[in-house]
Amino acid sequence: MFNSSQFTPKYFLLTGLPGLEAHYPWFIFPFCSTYLVALMGNSLILTVIKRSISLHQPMYLFLAMLAFAELGVSASALPTVLGIFLFIANKICFEACLLQMFSIHSFSIMESGVLLAMSVDRFVAIYNPLRYTAIMTLPRIAGTGAALGLKSVMLMFPMPFLLKRLPFCGHNTLSHSYCLHSDLIQLPCGDTRPNSILGLCIVTSTFGLDFLLIVVFYVLILYTVLGITSGEGQWKALNTCVSHICAVLGYYVPMISGSPVHRFLKHAAPAVHLLLASVYLLVPPVLNPIIYSVKTKQSRQGLIQLFLQRKY
Repeated sequence: MFNSSQFTPKYFLLTGLPGLEAHYPWFIFPFCSTYLVALMGNSLILTVIKRSISLHQPMYLFLAMLAFAELGVSASALPTVLGIFLFIANKICFEACLLQMFSIHSFSIMESGVLLAMSVDRFVAIYNPLRYTAIMTLPRIAGTGAALGLKSVMLMFPMPFLLKRLPFCGHNTLSHSYCLHSDLIQLPCGDTRPNSILGLCIVTSTFGLDFLLIVVFYVLILYTVLGITSGEGQWKALNTCVSHICAVLGYYVPMISGSPVHRFLKHAAPAVHLLLASVYLLVPPVLNPIIYSVKTKQSRQGLIQLFLQRKY
């Protein structure tokens, strides 16, 4: 099972829900339906925005980027999660695990960056609506998307190589049903300080900084809205931000609440912790397509037109 010269495992053992293996058939439908909603919902968002010329606006182009990132996160975690619950297949080869880790984290970093870009878009739309289209041009939006994608790939690029150089000394059991860097870094018996330092720098410079800047931009948005004289104007301005605020909360609340939950529920069954950890990957890709489809009138109209075209 191990390479004797480098102590590199040929495969890792993934963990489903310990102690509940006999009840896996009951979990197949909720997990499958959740991933199906995430995949279909974000795919529909991308299709509608691509086909509807009226949606080729900055707000919806950023929404397309968000849907693409969430589709990537869901598709990256899907094979191993469903493999465990459908086929009790809890083995994943070393290279495939590193690839899954790279994909999940890269798309998550991109998702966080897109949420920040969307907050900037809302601030510009409210602060300077007359110059909005002149500032948020298509080349700038495309450049922002390319920069976010390149940033997420470059930040995560060293991680698989740093992990591959470490000896694992017989440890190959992960505590999740998918591969995460925070999980993999617990297994090696060598010096993991470079991995830990780089991982902390990535988390701080992406998720931490993005969330801080989003809060700053919403403080500026609120300050700008309070300067609008009419109550109706204030409501209209804030109403354009509701969907994005829900998306931000759906993304960051599970992430931020994870640490206190593990601290205060540390004596709970392992299955409880694993279910709570899965919420971070499952909630945003499922909720965001629903939020934007229900809340945004143009998105609803685009969906209706798409289904009417298919019908006729």
